[in-house]
Amino acid sequence: MAAPVSDVDSVKAEALRTFAEKFGGPAAVCVYAPGRVNLIGEHTDYNEGFVLPMALPMITVIAGKSHDGQRTRIVSLSGAAGETSEFAANNRADIKPGEPKWANYIKGCIANFICDVPAFNAVIASTVPAGAGLSSSAALEVATYTFLEALSDERPEKPEEKALACQKAEHDFAGVPCGIMDQFISVMGKEGCALLLDCRDLAVKQIPMLHMDDYVFLITNSNAPHKLSSSAYRERRDCCYEAARMLDKKSLRDADMNDIRALISRNVPDRVVRRARHVVTEIRRTLDAAEALERGDFGRFGRLMNESHDSLRDDYEVSSAELDSLVDAARAVDGVLGSRLTGAGFGGCTVTLSRKDAVDRAIQHMRAKYSGTPTFYIATPSGGAREIGVN
Repeated sequence: MAAPVSDVDSVKAEALRTFAEKFGGPAAVCVYAPGRVNLIGEHTDYNEGFVLPMALPMITVIAGKSHDGQRTRIVSLSGAAGETSEFAANNRADIKPGEPKWANYIKGCIANFICDVPAFNAVIASTVPAGAGLSSSAALEVATYTFLEALSDERPEKPEEKALACQKAEHDFAGVPCGIMDQFISVMGKEGCALLLDCRDLAVKQIPMLHMDDYVFLITNSNAPHKLSSSAYRERRDCCYEAARMLDKKSLRDADMNDIRALISRNVPDRVVRRARHVVTEIRRTLDAAEALERGDFGRFGRLMNESHDSLRDDYEVSSAELDSLVDAARAVDGVLGSRLTGAGFGGCTVTLSRKDAVDRAIQHMRAKYSGTPTFYIATPSGGAREIGVN
C-alpha cells in the first residue's frame, strides 16, 4: 500500500504542540502551503511554454506569533529536526542570507514581503519530502508569505504578485534560478483541479478533474537524490536558447516541427536538435493533455505521459536508471495508463496514472523490480495555501 500522507490536522497539531513547548504559550497564527507534482510539461517553463501541475495533500505548516522584541526565532521540524534559526527581521532591507540554508527561503520571503513585519517566533512542520522534486522549497516560501499576510493583515492585490515575490526570494536568497510554476501552483492550487500555466504571460486556467472517480495519480519517490548539476541544466537551457536564436524565434514556444526539420537540414548539432525537439513536442503534449483531462479522456492523458517520459529520456536526457526502472515497472501493470518522471530529472519522483483497482498491483510490481527502496504516495488534486487558524 502507498504510504499515508499526513493530513492538515495532524501536521497542524504537531506544529502547535511544538510551538507551545518551545515558546511557552499558544501560537496566534497557523497557515499551510502545499507541495506539487507536475503532471506533464517538463523543461518547458524557461522556454515560455506550458506546464500542468497540481497541488498535493503534502503540506508545509507554519504556526507562530509576533512579539515586541527585535529577533525572529524559527524552529524547523524537518531535516535537522529541532534546528533553530534566529535573526533580526524588523527591517526588510537589512536581512541577508546565511546559515542555516533552509532559513534563507524564509528570510527571502520576509525581505520581499509588501511591508515590514514585527519580529516573531514560529515552528515549521512539513510532509513534503525534500529533494524529491515535489517542491518543498516553494511550499516553504508560500507558507512563509501566507504566514506574513496573516501576521500583518496585508496582502498583495493579485495572487500572482505573491507567487512572484516567493520566486524572487528563491532567486535572491537561496541562489536557485527556479521557474514560476512551483510558486504559482502552491498559491493558486484548487481542490479537484490541475493548473494549466502559460509561462509566457502567466495566464492560468483551472482544469477540473471531473471524472477521476476510477483513477488515481500515484507518486513514487525513487529516494535517489537529484543528480542534475547546474552545468548540465545550463547546457540544456543554452541549447534551447541557441536553437531559438538559429530559428530567429523569441523562444521555442514559437517553434513547431517544421522548424525542427529546418534545424536538421542545416546540420545543426544533433544535441541541439534533440533538446529543441523535446521542448517543441512537450509544449504540444501539455496542451493536448490539459484538453484530455478536461474531457475525462484518461487513456489519451496516459499515452501523453508516456510520450513525455520517452522524450525526456531520449531527447532531453534527464532521466536516470532509477527513474526508468520505476516507469518501466509501472507500465508493465495492467490498469496503468501512463507513467513518467516528474521534476527536473536525474532522481526524484515518477508520477503514474492508474485505475484505482490496479494501484496495489502497481506498487507491488514497482517495489519488486526496483533495486532501491521507493516510497509511494496517493496524490489527489488539493487546494493552495491558506490560513487555518489555531483552534
